[in-house]
Amino acid sequence: MAVLLLLLLDISAQAQQTAKATWIWYPGDYEIWLGNQMQNRRTERGSFFPPFWRLDSHYALIDFHQDFDLKQAEQVELRAEGQYNVKLDGKLLAGAPERLTVPAGKHRLNIKVYNQQHVPAVFVQGKTIGTDGRWLVTYEDKEWIDASGKTSDQSGTTWLTAGSWNFDAAQTLPSAFQLKTEPRRAVSVMRTEGGGQVVDFGRETFGYVRLHGLRGKGGVTLYFGESREEALATETCETLEQLSVNQPQKADKLTSLSKAFRYVNIRPEPGVTLDSVSMLYEYAPVTERGKFRCSDEQLNKIWDVAAYTMQLNTREFFIDGIKRDRWIWSGDAYQSYLMNYYLYFDTPTVSRTTFALRGKDPVTSHINTIMDYTFYWFIGIYDAYQYTGDKTVVTQLYPRMQSLMDYCLSRRNKDGYMEGLAGDWVFIDWADGLSKKGEVSFEQLLLCRSLESMALCAGLVNDPAGARKYQQLATELKAKIFATYWNAEKGALVHSRINGQPTDNVTRYANMFSIFFGYLSAQQQQQVKQSVLLNPAVPKITTPYMRFYELEALCALGEQRYVLKEMKSYWGGMLDLGATSFWEEYDPTKKGAEHLAMYGRPFGKSLCHAWGASPIYLLGKYYLGVKPLTAGYATYEIVPSLGGLQWMEGTVPTPQGDITVRATPQQLKVKGAAGTGVLRFTSKSKPSCKGAKIQAKGNGQYELPLQQGREYVVTYQAGN
Repeated sequence: MAVLLLLLLDISAQAQQTAKATWIWYPGDYEIWLGNQMQNRRTERGSFFPPFWRLDSHYALIDFHQDFDLKQAEQVELRAEGQYNVKLDGKLLAGAPERLTVPAGKHRLNIKVYNQQHVPAVFVQGKTIGTDGRWLVTYEDKEWIDASGKTSDQSGTTWLTAGSWNFDAAQTLPSAFQLKTEPRRAVSVMRTEGGGQVVDFGRETFGYVRLHGLRGKGGVTLYFGESREEALATETCETLEQLSVNQPQKADKLTSLSKAFRYVNIRPEPGVTLDSVSMLYEYAPVTERGKFRCSDEQLNKIWDVAAYTMQLNTREFFIDGIKRDRWIWSGDAYQSYLMNYYLYFDTPTVSRTTFALRGKDPVTSHINTIMDYTFYWFIGIYDAYQYTGDKTVVTQLYPRMQSLMDYCLSRRNKDGYMEGLAGDWVFIDWADGLSKKGEVSFEQLLLCRSLESMALCAGLVNDPAGARKYQQLATELKAKIFATYWNAEKGALVHSRINGQPTDNVTRYANMFSIFFGYLSAQQQQQVKQSVLLNPAVPKITTPYMRFYELEALCALGEQRYVLKEMKSYWGGMLDLGATSFWEEYDPTKKGAEHLAMYGRPFGKSLCHAWGASPIYLLGKYYLGVKPLTAGYATYEIVPSLGGLQWMEGTVPTPQGDITVRATPQQLKVKGAAGTGVLRFTSKSKPSCKGAKIQAKGNGQYELPLQQGREYVVTYQAGN
């Protein structure tokens, strides 16, 4: 396969070009291709370890087109990844033109690209013409289109708006994308027998190891460890790399794959020597816009380590953990999306991850083969619209949302409930003794929320019949859930129904989700809080994954003081054990090396796992108190809650700028760069704000409307 590299513009042509252009492709195809590249880099002790779900491929032949109405003739430059042809107004132009002139008036430009190895992509730029999100694409060889500009023909061919990322220069080929790297030195080195070294880079990190002054003939083995114990355990560490050396003169050598580690145990064979070791830190160039500081130094450290954990797990996509899987798991990704909205607000990574997880039709299994992970995927799509206000991805993905929901609905049992079938993994959480049998209430709850998300997305893409259908299914299912699983005596939703009978077992999962889903009455919320969330008799959660949701539910009930203590105890407990990033699982009752083991392997646990970073989300949404009320923060609210802190301040990113909050028990200071906000707070005395009118809502509750760009300083007296 040839990659066609068309001539770069000369200086005079560049001076004439003003249109913004970017590389475009069929939506989702680049994301699927890039996901395949990344997920197949996993190794275990040097062996290739691919994902165990179906991997799809990009479409090899894509038709791109756009309509233009030019006031004057325009010369455009073309670049493509793949073999291509060009049609102007349906007429095939000779050869593969690198430049062409589009006459004045109304015209259509079609470019058809074939590429089996990489994703077919095009870059077109002229004075006013440029490839962007207005271009339409299809994978079928049809060129009929209706007046709307986006339709399906008689054969069902659909034209979609093109996908893109940030490849905004002709020479920046999408297929050549690589993460950035920067050199870093070790903080300590211990020499070992035989000329070996055990190198400590000071904290969890990710990248390539560089051996300096390597000389001799033979081999050298590198044993990687997130802990010192793992790096020294040459027979049981999770990852290693063996390098072949044939260098009579000293030279540097770089490992072939980037890996996660803090410690590296380097063992050269006799006859091989080396001088020193460094690394190339590999990272995604995202900007940390969210900030948080407060009167509690331990909480500040928790925020910092959570942010670093997110940084490490934000790569081409949001991945689960950097040592072991390095795969795109939907449950992990869903939490990363939410944390991202309060740390980076990097929407391209959200979109790439969402597309890569879904893959292509036909649907043959749940996402990652996990039932609950399919439902998180649906919920995350509408969440993205709510935070960003951009419905482009909803429009592009809606047909795939429909086919995946059809698959889910087809797998309900005779009573209309989801139950694990052959090939389904009902995950929920890593917890000993957690039953997955029968019709688990947690899965029904997630399906209900997914149907609600489908209804909302149907409205966004102008599918009123779909919106009515999905909302009716959601309404009916919600009524069934509470008729079946709500146990008034226990004041909780029971865990499951087996053989047509609800069990007596109560777990935290469905109950805590029902709170922040808004499915409970005020009375039921208080019952669940006491009988489940604050009840030590209900089995505890030991993964940061589900602690995320448990603490969110408590924050939604106004229990920020309690949650603050829990965050300090749980995440602070990991810090007390020397964590430099947050773990996949943490059980305070474990001792010593038990904290490193999981899956029956002594070092199976990930010590840098994306779902460990949830304090970012909790502190941004429930302490600083910022969240959108309508899509894209067109309207938003700030409900600060100190939770026992003496002061806190922070920044929450939004699509059009940042929202800043500072709170003490006597003063609130807020400012929003865009949108219309409302500050809601409680005060034991009458509050005041110079030049603004505070509205009393009764029972010590107050509201202050916020205008774009203005800073408000409120004097008040916080309640207990």
